[in-house]
Amino acid sequence: MSKSISISALLACYLCSGAVSAVELFVYDGNSALTKEQAREQSEQWNEIKLLRKKVNQRAERVFDKADNESEACYKSGKLNAYWESKTRSCLDSNTGKHIRP
Repeated sequence: MSKSISISALLACYLCSGAVSAVELFVYDGNSALTKEQAREQSEQWNEIKLLRKKVNQRAERVFDKADNESEACYKSGKLNAYWESKTRSCLDSNTGKHIRP
């Protein structure tokens, strides 16, 4: 007798918990206006971050390309004593240390 009562009580608890889960699923089904608004805001924020990263990367590439082009121009110049100083990003004369225009 006690086994049948405990099984029926367990079954009742299981059914009750299933009903609560169904209500929770109904409330959080993802079709509410609030979740759509949050998804839209997250999408906008993602797009803004992506655009900002793209701008930063393009700027870094331009700075690198500029320094690379200047160093190549220094080495290709007709002046034999010219060398590229990477810390100052300038073309210098190895004898005098003065700036050289390649």
